Amino acid sequence: MRKFLIGLGLAAAVMATFMLRTAGSEAVLPVAPNDQQLAVATFAGGCFWCVEADFDKLPGVVRTVSGYTGGKVENPSYKQVSGGGTGHLESVQVFYEPARVSYEDLLAAFWRMVEPTDAGGQFVDRGDQYATAIFYHDEEQKRAAERSKAALAASGRYDKPVITPIRPAETFYPAEDYHQNYHSVNPLRYKYYRYRSGRDQYLEKTWGEDLHMDNRQDTPDSTSKYRKPSDDELKSRLTPLQYEVTQKEGTERPFKNEYWDEHREGIYVDIVSGEPLFSSKDKFESGTGWPSFTRPLDADMVVEKRDFKLILPRTELRSRYGDSHLGHVFDDGPQPTGLRYCINSASLRFVPREEMEKEGYGSYLGVLAEGK
Repeated sequence: MRKFLIGLGLAAAVMATFMLRTAGSEAVLPVAPNDQQLAVATFAGGCFWCVEADFDKLPGVVRTVSGYTGGKVENPSYKQVSGGGTGHLESVQVFYEPARVSYEDLLAAFWRMVEPTDAGGQFVDRGDQYATAIFYHDEEQKRAAERSKAALAASGRYDKPVITPIRPAETFYPAEDYHQNYHSVNPLRYKYYRYRSGRDQYLEKTWGEDLHMDNRQDTPDSTSKYRKPSDDELKSRLTPLQYEVTQKEGTERPFKNEYWDEHREGIYVDIVSGEPLFSSKDKFESGTGWPSFTRPLDADMVVEKRDFKLILPRTELRSRYGDSHLGHVFDDGPQPTGLRYCINSASLRFVPREEMEKEGYGSYLGVLAEGK
């Protein structure tokens, strides 16, 4: 009864870097080739658009893939799975760096994405194909999942039993291209669906202030090299305009700032913390006089907050670790996202392509080469 919006979306361009063979099928997965340092986890939590989007927010998650698993039909299509009867669940495989985010962190985040007492589906999506499940890939994951589930059940958060099953991983079939990274490729349609689904309303009511402690902050700050300096250091290091914009939510003058007309290849990082925010690949001429982008370079580094300073609500953008005021996001941008991230130059520092490796941003060179 959902995803009536699917037909409106264009097929997502999936960045393919290695081939995964499953039961005679060959599916291209958007995972980095240097996968020896990556681990894989598999979860089912109803709509895979939403589960994929939430896992993508976690530091240490390298790539997510929406798909189908748990059933007996080989190479199922979305039409088959959504119609029921295949035994498959809409699922997401998560490729992550254990050195940056643990499997226990993934489990803690997963519980904050789902309704684990519902055996008949998730939120507006009904049927076994939308049920929750944790698919473990080894005995260590199994034990961790069992401990996490038991702790959740004992927490008293729910007045009904936690019924999410813990099952051995089975053949995973990647979903059609247009389902991959749907929240980024079709952000407005995704946000509309998510709001109408009732997922966020339930999670906010159930978890309250604890809701966002996992999705963004379960990984200790010590794992991140990005920091906000003291106020004294900021005042000594930043120009008066940079301090006013980043710390006091000021706005610089249009057409009179450093990067509105910048056309070189490179990335833009937070002037305060250095965390990577935007790429020249996503920069466009908006005619506003401020640097404008269609999307963030790393969505985890950009936080959205409601802003009522001009009476009508706007969506403010702040950096994750530096907590710098960056600008605002509007829905009048070009495709493929339809969004315009309007950013103050004073919040940014530009790192040219030729200096990225030296400055520690070499992992983002592939973005410039292939786009996002």
